[in-house]
Amino acid sequence: MEYSIRELARMAGVSPRTLRYYDEINLLKPLYVNDAGYRYYGERELVLLQQILFYRERDFGLKSIQKILYQDSFDVVKALEEHLLELESRKERMELLIHTVKQTIRSMKGECEMSDTEKFEAFKERIVRENEEKYGAEVRGRFGDGQMDASNRKMLGMTEEEYESFQKLGEEINARLKECVQAGAGPESGEAREIVLLHKQWLCQTWKQYSAQAHISLAASYTEDARFRQYYDKETPGCAGLLKQAVAFWADKA
Repeated sequence: MEYSIRELARMAGVSPRTLRYYDEINLLKPLYVNDAGYRYYGERELVLLQQILFYRERDFGLKSIQKILYQDSFDVVKALEEHLLELESRKERMELLIHTVKQTIRSMKGECEMSDTEKFEAFKERIVRENEEKYGAEVRGRFGDGQMDASNRKMLGMTEEEYESFQKLGEEINARLKECVQAGAGPESGEAREIVLLHKQWLCQTWKQYSAQAHISLAASYTEDARFRQYYDKETPGCAGLLKQAVAFWADKA
């Protein structure tokens, strides 16, 4: 079955302007354009649009989505299974957050007691669970169960101040990586060295013991493993590669 651009836009809940833009950037080309210049879409285009919307829901950038959809190894069923796992994980996180909110309300009404640590437990547990789901197998394979388990324990044992510091540091690393990539700074630059020092500080907040070699090995996985690469390259492609190269150059010098 074929759909005009307006029919597809109405069905998918997007605007015709969005579909025209996707065509312009070669993210979603129509099946054909008739003599009057109207775009028409077929079954394949519907499948691709659904994937685009799923990835957008997961906060992927359009450039990253384009790379994923048009690589030779792309598998629609596998992608749907990944979407399902992500959405189920989000559901669990939301249920945990809802529980925390309810308990906080009850404690403020005097109906139960809730420690300061418990107020932030849901946020820390979310990070631990996400790390296990996305990177656990890779990290355990490279460094062993002991390193991963110790890291999880340190995360869950963080105070409110330590947790806030950990979050802000991660955000600063990502922001500075984007700035370096956009400015064309190389891995041997002073800016890259500062990022490596921040990344080392960030790792030491959860690692049992730091070593430059372990740092280099972990950073190497940022380009080898698609999940790591997507995390760092989600908004600005090239961040994972820059971090890997900068750590390889600076880890045992900084």
